[in-house]
Amino acid sequence: MDGNGRWARKRGLPRAIGHQRGVEAVRRLVRALEPMRLECLTLYAFSSENWKRSEDEVDDLMNLMRRFIKSDLPEFIANDVKLKIIGDWEALAPDIVDMLRDALAQTANGTKRLAVALNYGSQSEIARAAAKAAKEGSITPETIAAHLDTRDLPPLDLLIRTSGEIRLSNFLLWQAAYAEMLFVDTLWPDFQPAHLTQALDNFASRERRYGGR
Repeated sequence: MDGNGRWARKRGLPRAIGHQRGVEAVRRLVRALEPMRLECLTLYAFSSENWKRSEDEVDDLMNLMRRFIKSDLPEFIANDVKLKIIGDWEALAPDIVDMLRDALAQTANGTKRLAVALNYGSQSEIARAAAKAAKEGSITPETIAAHLDTRDLPPLDLLIRTSGEIRLSNFLLWQAAYAEMLFVDTLWPDFQPAHLTQALDNFASRERRYGGR
């Protein structure tokens, strides 16, 4: 979900406003999950590299996360959303960790899966998974995959990056091995459910061969 800062800058607004509008884009997508019938929607919310940003911006993001969990958890429950967190989220501030644990517990029986990457970095995830596999015995693609944060999620089919950037930025590197990728110019705050529908139509038109002919 890229482009919050650029969206704000184009309008002469603080970056914090861009992040707030980015949260509104998340809400729109979550509310549109029912007709799309996705097995899982995964959102890259805060990367392990985002700590390099200014202290003020990180504080804004953390406070926005707190407000989002408080305000939107009832809607998640009402809309049968099952929340999954990937990344080293338990290293976040203790109050946020407690809020996330509560949100996971309260949405455990949902049928619409929403995964959120918090304090997530794919290289770290792979290293942790390989270390766990090594402790148990052999290191193979299968044993590494069994210890990834996404081990209980369906395979990644389509990866979308907004804002015109054409790179993965340490997101789901292992999982993206055979995923289709789509890079769009739309800044994240402007991303609508219709954009996701168009992306799914694009995905449906592609031929996936997984290395075969």
